[in-house]
Amino acid sequence: MSGFVSFVGSGPGDPELLTLKAVDRLKHADAVLFDDLSSGPILEHAGKDADLVGVGKRAGRPSPKQDHVSRLLVEYAQSGARVVRLKSGDSGIFGRLEEEITELRAAGIDFEIIPGVTSACAAAAAAQIPLTRRLVSRRVQFVTGHDIAGALPGDLNLQALADPGATTVLFMPKRTFPALAEKLFQTGLPRTCPALLAENVSHADQTLQRATMSELATQLAHNISSAPGLIMFGDLAD
Repeated sequence: MSGFVSFVGSGPGDPELLTLKAVDRLKHADAVLFDDLSSGPILEHAGKDADLVGVGKRAGRPSPKQDHVSRLLVEYAQSGARVVRLKSGDSGIFGRLEEEITELRAAGIDFEIIPGVTSACAAAAAAQIPLTRRLVSRRVQFVTGHDIAGALPGDLNLQALADPGATTVLFMPKRTFPALAEKLFQTGLPRTCPALLAENVSHADQTLQRATMSELATQLAHNISSAPGLIMFGDLAD
């Protein structure tokens, strides 16, 4: 007997940003394996008899190993359960979706992927700016701010990131941003390039801080909050 897994993007945290399909899958799930940023009021949409299992990963905190999370998915589905794997934002963007899909395929378990609102789109909406603009920003690039060890990735395309005709969004960026900014300045990005630091996007305690790249790099070199955040830079971040 085999169940079914729904990978559900929960958006950045505001339950009103859930899709109708996401709410339906939560309502009918036998088990919900959720990330930290997908908890709180979002879980109120789950059925009262569903197993709620926290499997979130947060920097600097004890977290379940990825193979443990994948094994739980397989075991629940093999028991015949309808499983929701609830991931923050959109599960296909820096959500380690592929690793979990690989395990399900190896076990012969069917699944679906339900997209969610990315924190990048929610942050831009909160700041009342577009991510693209005709003739000014024809390209949007989403980049992770750290590698598997938590360090700045060594293989970033600095020329692309320093492109003035792009809007760049850095996920999980705060600890490595000062080092990245310096590399970008050396590649030609102006120190005065507009930047936006968005923290706790779509939550009641959301903050949006506009600064130049240089100002933000200096700030984060000395003071980093524990709030989840992203950094957007380019002409449109102003």
